[in-house]
Amino acid sequence: MSRTLSKEAVAKLAEHLEKAELEAFEVTKITDDYPDMTMVDATDVQWEIRRRKEQRGHKMVGMKMGLTSWAKMKQMGVEKPCYGFLADYFSLSDNADVKFDELIHPKVEAELAFVTNKPLSGPDVTVEQVLDATELVVPAVEIIDSRYKDFKFDLVSVQADNSSSTRFVVGSHAAKPEDFDWATVGVVMQKNGEVVEVGAGAAVLDHPAASVAMLASMLDERGESIPAGTFIMTGGITAAVLVERGDSIVVRYQDLGTVSMRFV
Repeated sequence: MSRTLSKEAVAKLAEHLEKAELEAFEVTKITDDYPDMTMVDATDVQWEIRRRKEQRGHKMVGMKMGLTSWAKMKQMGVEKPCYGFLADYFSLSDNADVKFDELIHPKVEAELAFVTNKPLSGPDVTVEQVLDATELVVPAVEIIDSRYKDFKFDLVSVQADNSSSTRFVVGSHAAKPEDFDWATVGVVMQKNGEVVEVGAGAAVLDHPAASVAMLASMLDERGESIPAGTFIMTGGITAAVLVERGDSIVVRYQDLGTVSMRFV
């Protein structure tokens, strides 16, 4: 797959999408104006957004995979997941007050996150290699917030928009990868005290470690890899749930405690 965008167009789109994120306003999906854009173009835009943040002094604290459940891919009409980066200011502590005014139309997803202790690289990383390179698994809730109007996008547009990344909350419990059954590890999401979603680990590409392996493959296409010590969110176990100001979210993880937040 080749590039269709000039460096000037990539820079312009990166500025456009990042401004929408930082100032919390909707935009139309960029493929409306650039219908021939490829995933390579989209990834160029995302990495330019990342470069802009790093230039302003922000640190990258991890990576995330998006659209990793078969149901979500079918729902969004895409054939493969997307990925994004996590900047330092995306990170919130457990039981955080999330500032609603900084967001557009946020949704929450229950996920499992990996912390690696060995580098992972190449197009053919296996689930077993990912587990061997995993120091810890932690519960995490991602707050996604597509900049696109009505949360409507295609795969190319969402990849350019840093895969809707905006905030995440990590729980205080952790486990070794061999300590539980990945396929059946259960989660229950409550919104304002009512159960709104339940799910199990197998919802993420049949095994959350497969999500990390796919990230390694996608990064390899750009000559990049996953360094040791990387925090990686593997994608939603549950469907994304829309939240409003005043909502309280609690996610209970089997054997991994709870993660909670309030939108204020």
